[in-house]
Amino acid sequence: MSSALPVTLTVNGETLTRLVEPRETLADFLRRDLGLTGTHAGCEMGVCGACLVMLDGAPVHACLTFAVQADGAEIATVEGLTENGVLADLQHAFHQRNALQCGFCTPGMLVSAQGLLARTALPSRAEIRDALSGNYCRCTGYEAIVDAIETVARRRAAGETAAPFMEEPA
Repeated sequence: MSSALPVTLTVNGETLTRLVEPRETLADFLRRDLGLTGTHAGCEMGVCGACLVMLDGAPVHACLTFAVQADGAEIATVEGLTENGVLADLQHAFHQRNALQCGFCTPGMLVSAQGLLARTALPSRAEIRDALSGNYCRCTGYEAIVDAIETVARRRAAGETAAPFMEEPA
């Protein structure tokens, strides 16, 4: 006899109902059941930040959240935030500032950054570092990431629209 429970939630704008096991994490549900692999499973202890998603507008660790806890919630993954253009300026700034290398941590960094900028229009560098304290990057170093987020915050505060992602001219 299965112990699966029905869960209805909105993921990237699409409302869906699925049966989930009570102990299935939101990260596993998003990756395995929905194929949204931008939510990375890193440490699976809520330390690295690779699994961050927006749950009802706030960044949460999907590896520490059970899928059944998200019943009735609105989830935005890095895929959804990318598709609707919310992250365009952050992605462009990360590219311009070389704030990514292997890319494993990047989805979580982008979700953290978007969460910060949604609640604090013009954060200080200390506030940016604090917001990123739950994200771990082994490749890049954080100065370029902080620079990219600070650049976007200033541009957004000045009313500039998201820059389209394109290669810089040679």
